[in-house]
Amino acid sequence: MMLLDTGKVDVDARDKNNQTPLSWAAENGKEAVVKMLLDTGKVDVNTRDTKYDRTPLSWAAENGHDIVVMMLLDTEKDDIDARDKNDRTPLLLAAKNGHHVAVKMLLDTGKVNVDAEDCYGLTAYQLSVFNHHELVENHLACRGAVVPLDFYGLRFLFAEPRS
Repeated sequence: MMLLDTGKVDVDARDKNNQTPLSWAAENGKEAVVKMLLDTGKVDVNTRDTKYDRTPLSWAAENGHDIVVMMLLDTEKDDIDARDKNDRTPLLLAAKNGHHVAVKMLLDTGKVNVDAEDCYGLTAYQLSVFNHHELVENHLACRGAVVPLDFYGLRFLFAEPRS
């Protein structure tokens, strides 16, 4: 913290992949570091790396770092539907990996596109079905996600039936 207090540190310094300290901290769930960086009031919460084109919120959501997701959402500066190189939003990334708390927090903002599609035409709901994340499916369905009855004529062939 002492170094940050000098005002001589670039809090948005970037590595070879254009990731900032905030991006690294969000990706790895380092809550104290995220808080310290956000408290400076000088970090850009929407920076994107050049490898995956993800924001700190995308990294935190994908990895299920719920406290970090909450901290970033609390700034109210995030591009909540920012798309990465595969057109996946933070909601799609969280849903794909079954991070139901992060999904709920994103949905609670009322600002996410619940039916956004990635570059493969898949929605958060479809990704949650394919990966057997029932809690995520329920959150999305309760928030108005389109629940397709048929997917490419296969009727969710990839998803195993529930008992």
